[in-house]
Amino acid sequence: MSEQKLYHVAVVGATGAVGEQMIRMLESRNFPVGELKLLSSARSAGTKLKFRGHEYTVQEAGPDSFEGVEIALFSAGSDVSRKLVPHAAAAGAVCIDNTSAYRMDPETPLVVPEVNPEQIARHKGVIANPNCSTIQMVAALKPLHDRYGIARIIVSTYQAVSGAGARAVTELLRQTEELLAGRKPEPDVLPVSSLPVKHHIAFNAIPQIDKFQDNGYTFEEMKMVNETKKIMGDDSIAVTATCVRIPVLRGHSESVYVELKSDYELDDVRSLLSNAPGITVVDDPASQRYPLATEAEGRPDVFVGRIRRDLTHPRGLNLWIVSDNLLKGAAWNAVQIAETIVNSRG
Repeated sequence: MSEQKLYHVAVVGATGAVGEQMIRMLESRNFPVGELKLLSSARSAGTKLKFRGHEYTVQEAGPDSFEGVEIALFSAGSDVSRKLVPHAAAAGAVCIDNTSAYRMDPETPLVVPEVNPEQIARHKGVIANPNCSTIQMVAALKPLHDRYGIARIIVSTYQAVSGAGARAVTELLRQTEELLAGRKPEPDVLPVSSLPVKHHIAFNAIPQIDKFQDNGYTFEEMKMVNETKKIMGDDSIAVTATCVRIPVLRGHSESVYVELKSDYELDDVRSLLSNAPGITVVDDPASQRYPLATEAEGRPDVFVGRIRRDLTHPRGLNLWIVSDNLLKGAAWNAVQIAETIVNSRG
């Protein structure tokens, strides 16, 4: 039996929340890493991180950082990806990008391994990781689309602050302390750090994630609309989204209404979801069992519950979908793509 090939892997954005989860996932999955390069901004360069008991020094990412790298995981922001992914790909690396930079590029596969793994093979050096909220929704809806077809999706999201980065997490914790102490909270990150108006997130809900577009929807909402169609390979699906930031540290939740193209039985829907890869059904109203962000944290699955027939449409279905936004919504999905690449090479 031949020895398993080991890969030269780079993680760009290694000191960020998703980058750290990528490193942990590579270790917990026993990914065949022969050589590991950890890269970040100049500000974080020099940080020490551990992988499999060895200490690594994080280096500043630059155009010349990718010599010999075979798989590069990017999660350092879309500007960094636009700047460095072409250099990494030119050096021979397969780049798995967790930002929005390449998601809607027609030449770049946008992949959720449980949904469209066949798209990985058509990459030209870059594979895009979808938006966190899109990933968990399409993973749950794929088996329904295959069986019944989907005409319409209406989704409202309840997204954790960790989706906005470490500063947003710190801000929620600080504001919570301020409000409990009777002090006025001072927001400086959310809803969008680069915009002048800020709102406090502690004990609040902010119906804005990312910048507003000309059509009145936010960029986050339009990501869900456009990415869903691309991943499902079906532009006919009507999708509308409302994305809300809530004071939860980790784990995105979604209320999803889906209108199917053909009739269904609830028991068949539950069976389809229960047998779908990466899906865990938690749906026992009598025992008050349903997916919770607190129970999804640290787990790679997508959790589905509150499965019920809509009261107004005979083919309507309502679902509650929850997942860890840093794992399935980012790091785990990226490592899954990398595993698929490795497995396809034998």
